[in-house]
Amino acid sequence: MEEEEIPKYLEKEELTLFLNTAKKQGLELDYLMFLILSYTGIRVGELVVLKWKDIDFATQTISITKTYYNPKNNTLEYQLVTPKTRKSRRRIIVDEEVLNTLNEHKNAQNQVIKRLSTDYYNKDFIFSKMERQYGYPIVIKTLQNRMARLLRIADLNPELTPHSLRHTHTSLLAEARVSFEQIMDRLGHTDDQITKNVYLHVTQEMKKEASQKFTELMRSLS
Repeated sequence: MEEEEIPKYLEKEELTLFLNTAKKQGLELDYLMFLILSYTGIRVGELVVLKWKDIDFATQTISITKTYYNPKNNTLEYQLVTPKTRKSRRRIIVDEEVLNTLNEHKNAQNQVIKRLSTDYYNKDFIFSKMERQYGYPIVIKTLQNRMARLLRIADLNPELTPHSLRHTHTSLLAEARVSFEQIMDRLGHTDDQITKNVYLHVTQEMKKEASQKFTELMRSLS
């Protein structure tokens, strides 16, 4: 396999550093947005149009039913479109940390809605603008800029993008020995060569490690 076929992603220690940086030095919503991208592997377009009705706190799931279309990056001209494939519509089980952070944000957002009343464009978006055009979904370009800022602060690879967190999620699931089929299901893929390459790269490294451990064990016995 050619090295260039493997996209850039964060190792688990780097992801921890990145999320800690987002938590301590991030702008409003940074930690929650990047936490969800890292812990679910959802696409950025799926993230920015998440609504509160998509979150089921009782079953600890997030439903992916739509994606964002806004080629001109104009906040007011966004469109909600159906995901590319039937497989892209999915329900993802999420971590307690994600749900707790979502809950904190919900309480803070409710205060803003209450204060602004009719000046708030209330269409149930989780990641809505909190200044000017209140309530409209955040544009994808904002996430890209926010991530670039955090990568600089954390001194991590500046070439990484929000989409790299999808590959990061894939690599960590592979490292946790989750099957390829389960990963594809979680990511909403029917077939994706890049995901396959990340998975094979990580599992290949694990196989090498297993071989080395076996060799070390045998040497220790001789």
